[in-house]
Amino acid sequence: MGQITVETCDIEGLKVITHKVFGDERGYFTETYNQADFTEAGIDNIFVQDNQSSSTKGVLRGMHFQNNFPQAKLVRVLFGEVFDVAVDLRKDSVTFGKWFGVTLSKENHKMFFIPRGFAHGFLVLSDTAEFAYKCDDLYHPGDDGGLRFDDPQIGIKWPDSIKPEEFNVNDRDRNWPDFEDYKKERGIN
Repeated sequence: MGQITVETCDIEGLKVITHKVFGDERGYFTETYNQADFTEAGIDNIFVQDNQSSSTKGVLRGMHFQNNFPQAKLVRVLFGEVFDVAVDLRKDSVTFGKWFGVTLSKENHKMFFIPRGFAHGFLVLSDTAEFAYKCDDLYHPGDDGGLRFDDPQIGIKWPDSIKPEEFNVNDRDRNWPDFEDYKKERGIN
């Protein structure tokens, strides 16, 4: 692989990617995506949509997924720092219901690959953050699903630098079902 290093995670399919950065006193240059490098790393998804969001410290977005049109995502931070999390929703996976999190920042140049079959969310740790991600399917309005970010059964350990009562969460994200209700809705024991 030319310009990236890839770390596998405890949950099969998730990958943390770090791209090489070439810098000097003028700034830096980095190649953020090269299809050949990613294919060699086992990520052969064809990305068809790029999204970008801006959020302030304490904003928690998630845990989101698409019901009928799942998307794989390749996420990164352009400015600031976030704690990014994926929850395995693949019912036949040995890690079904388990989560993995990684800090992504402008400084560490890490990317997080999340295959189809995961819920995804993030918490902004810096004053502001610009978050960008590639998706391998188009967004389909009305196909949104989600899980509670604070479900004790999943047990996501959000960073201690921001207290849960300081999280800025919209009503939709605050009211997603918990993991037990998610499984009941889908007939999963």
